[in-house]
Amino acid sequence: MAGAKLMDFDKALELFEPVIGLEVHVELNTKTKMFSSAANPANSANHDAEPNMLVAPVDMGLPGSMPTVNAEAIRSSISLGLALNCSIAPSSRFARKNYFYPDLGKNYQISQYDEPIAFEGSVEIELSDGEIITIPIERAHMEEDAGKLTHVGGSTGRIQGAEYSLVDYNRAGVPLVEIVTKPIFGTEGRAPEVAKAYLATIRDIAISLGISEARMERGNLRCDANVSLRPRGAEKLGTRTETKNVNSMRSVERAVRYEIQRQAAILADGGTITQETRHWHEDTGETSPGRPKSDADDYRYFPEPDLLPVQPSLELIEELRAALPEQPVARRRRLKADWGFGDIDFQGVVNAGLLNEVEATIAAGATPTAARKWWTGEISRIANAEGREAAELVTPQQVADLQKLVDAGTLNDKLARQVLEGVIAGEGTPQEVVDARGLAVVSDDGALIAAIDDALAAQPDVLAKIKDGKVQAAGAVIGAVMKAMKGQADAARVRELVLERAGAEGA
Repeated sequence: MAGAKLMDFDKALELFEPVIGLEVHVELNTKTKMFSSAANPANSANHDAEPNMLVAPVDMGLPGSMPTVNAEAIRSSISLGLALNCSIAPSSRFARKNYFYPDLGKNYQISQYDEPIAFEGSVEIELSDGEIITIPIERAHMEEDAGKLTHVGGSTGRIQGAEYSLVDYNRAGVPLVEIVTKPIFGTEGRAPEVAKAYLATIRDIAISLGISEARMERGNLRCDANVSLRPRGAEKLGTRTETKNVNSMRSVERAVRYEIQRQAAILADGGTITQETRHWHEDTGETSPGRPKSDADDYRYFPEPDLLPVQPSLELIEELRAALPEQPVARRRRLKADWGFGDIDFQGVVNAGLLNEVEATIAAGATPTAARKWWTGEISRIANAEGREAAELVTPQQVADLQKLVDAGTLNDKLARQVLEGVIAGEGTPQEVVDARGLAVVSDDGALIAAIDDALAAQPDVLAKIKDGKVQAAGAVIGAVMKAMKGQADAARVRELVLERAGAEGA
C-alpha cells in the first residue's frame, strides 16, 4: 500500500480547522446475547469458545426464528446513558438496518434509528495537562453485533487475495451500545489527544458500571473516528471520513492525526475528500479506503416488526440513576488526593491506562507508591516488550502479594523482579514462585557472616581502609557478598555485618 501524501501537522492547522466526531461501540457483558438465549462471547467466561459454538437460530437468521429482547442489556444501556448525562426515552424502538452483511445470516442488523434509548448528553474528559473538555453526546443506542469473517489464503489475512472466507457466528447478536458524539469543535491541534482521552473515559465509565469488560484488544470497545477539515473562517463543514473499528486508544490518536494530515494535503492541492469509510493499519500507521460512506436513507431503516417498543418505568430509571458510580474526572481528582501523588506521578498512571489496576492493587494492601512503581515500571516494561497489555500479565492481588513479601523482608527488589517474571510465566502465586525457585532473601546471619569473612579475607586492603574509618570502602565487600549469595541477601543487613566484623560499628 503506497503511502499517501501528508502535510506537516502544524501547517495543516494553519490552513484548516479540524472537526471530529466519535462513534464508540461498547460490547455488553450480559450472560446471553441481545436477542437470543445463546451465551455471549463478550462475557469473559465465554471468550475462548470455538467458532460457531455460541449460536442460536436467531443468530444465524434461520427462517421462522424470532428475537426476544435481553432485559439485562436494557438495564445496562440505560445505566450507560445516564452516566453520559443523557435523557432516557420513555419509549424507544428497534429498527432494521439493511445492507449486505456477509456475517449476519438474516442480512440486516437490528439497531435503533430515530428512537434511541438515550439522547442529548455530555461527558467531561481530562487531557494530559489537566484541561477539562466537555464532549457533547448526540445519542446512545442499542444494537446487535455482526459475526466475524476469517479470510484464508493470501499473505495479509484480508479478503484481497484470499482463497475463501469462513464465517463465525459466535459474535453475531452480541449486545452493543453505540455512543455517537455531536461534531466536536475547537479542539484544534489537540484533536488527536481529545479522541484518545474520550475513548479512555468511555472505557472507564463502562468498567465502573460493570457492564463491559471494555478490553479493546478483544474488541469489547471499538471506535469509529470521523474527521473533516474546513478552511479557516468557513462555516460549512468539510466532507468527513470515518476510520472504522480502531481498537486501541493510541491508534485512535494516531488515526485522527493521520487523517488531518492526509486530508489537508489533498485540499491544499485543490482536490476533494471522498466521503468514505477507511481502514486503519497499525503496522504502517496509515489509513486506506474502504467503501463509500452511506447516509441513513441508504440503509432503508424501518421499525422492527417482531419487537415491541422499550418503555422503561420511571422507577427503574431512578433506581439505576441512584446506583451510578462517580464520574471519571471526579474520581481521578479524589484518587490523586487520596494517594498523595504529584501531577507527574498521577498523570503517568492515567496516561498508561493503569488507574484501575493501581487502585485495585492499593485496595489489596499495597501502598500507593509501591502500586504505582510496579505497574508503571517493571510490569509495563515487560508488557511493552511482549506487545501485550499490562493488565493481561498479572492481577492486582498478585502485585500486592508480591509487595507484601518485599515489605516483610522476604524479597529484595532484584529477587522481586525475578518472582514477578515467574508469576507472569504462570508458575503460581508470588509465594509459590519464591518456594519453587528458592528465591527468598537469606536471613541467616551465620551464612552472611561466613560470606563476609571470605570477602574480607580476600580483600585485606579494603579491611584496613574500613578499620581506618573509610566506611565507604565497605561497598566492595558488600558487592562481593551479594554476588556470592546470588543476590539473595539484604544489602543493608550485609553492610551492618561488614562494619561489625571489621570493627567499625557505628562508623
